[in-house]
Amino acid sequence: MQLKDRIALVTGGAQGIGESVARAFVREGAQVAIVDRDGDAAERAAATIVASGGAAIGIGCDVADREQVQAAVARIGAHWGGIDILVNNAGITRTAMLDRMTPDAWQQVLAVHLTGSFNCLQAVAEGMIARRYGRIIFVTSAAGVLGTIGQINYSAAKAGVLGMAKSAARELARHNITANAIAPGAATQMTETIRTDERFKDKYLDRIPLGRWADADEIAPVFVFFASDASAYVTGQVLAADGGMTIY
Repeated sequence: MQLKDRIALVTGGAQGIGESVARAFVREGAQVAIVDRDGDAAERAAATIVASGGAAIGIGCDVADREQVQAAVARIGAHWGGIDILVNNAGITRTAMLDRMTPDAWQQVLAVHLTGSFNCLQAVAEGMIARRYGRIIFVTSAAGVLGTIGQINYSAAKAGVLGMAKSAARELARHNITANAIAPGAATQMTETIRTDERFKDKYLDRIPLGRWADADEIAPVFVFFASDASAYVTGQVLAADGGMTIY
């Protein structure tokens, strides 16, 4: 088992890619805290894992709220001990064209993706530094690399996440902590419109060399790699699990 006895925190872990990652970590021997703004959904996801023989807890937490993040990390510490792996996966969308983007829609998306990732990073970093071990995985997007239409807030936030990952990698490397980013393909509820709306889906699909949509379960192994000792000498990198869409 690649993650035997490791303790992982997965934000946005109650559904989509986050839930698939949590299950994959448990299969590899980890104990997983599923953190999600929907606390009931987080508890249900954790209960499903426990019913299958795995170790998981569900915690309701808005990652944009610093105090809630600190409380969640403290609860995990009290339950299992220090956190070895952080997956900054929580995200939302507030779609609008640039001329109709409201300040509130802008702030909400940056608060979850960017500030939320920073809150979680800072909350776990002290313990990782003390133990001289850590695996930090940020979730970015092709939108953060290439830009997109109708989601300038999301693209800006994901570009910021990428910069955060690289900066964290530089700062934390001397403590034996790695920080990397994954840019998944369209496999979540946040891309439901793109994948199903006749106005967008064919145009978007044409940009993917593999010619199909992603499945969350086939992206999860990439997270396992970055969480495991197989990636011990890899840090500050972004891996695009997007079917080749960002080939350049």
